[in-house]
Amino acid sequence: MNPKIYIEKRRYPRVKQVLPLNLAINGYDISTTTKDISCIGAYCHVDRYIPPFTKILVRLNLPISDTRDNNCIVECKGVVVRTEDQAQGFNIAIFFNEITENQKNKIFKYISQFLPK
Repeated sequence: MNPKIYIEKRRYPRVKQVLPLNLAINGYDISTTTKDISCIGAYCHVDRYIPPFTKILVRLNLPISDTRDNNCIVECKGVVVRTEDQAQGFNIAIFFNEITENQKNKIFKYISQFLPK
């Protein structure tokens, strides 16, 4: 019997990592953590319903060891692309629709620590 081999079809790899995540949505600030992250999006749990297509401001705090204070801030704009009803809240998928290449590179630098070599 051959083992199943999973090939990542996404353009940008995603890793399951818990990172501090701050969201600004329609005048509300929400602090949460990621369930997974890629250079173009994040998946997280929030305590209130946020409908798909809602525009948000995103602030990530990445622990990257070669920066001066071991933290790297990424700020960008995003849009909620999926909302899933869960016990005690909602899981949301966020697409970073306005992110600079520099910010993507910061996320990739963080993610690359966890990718197979």
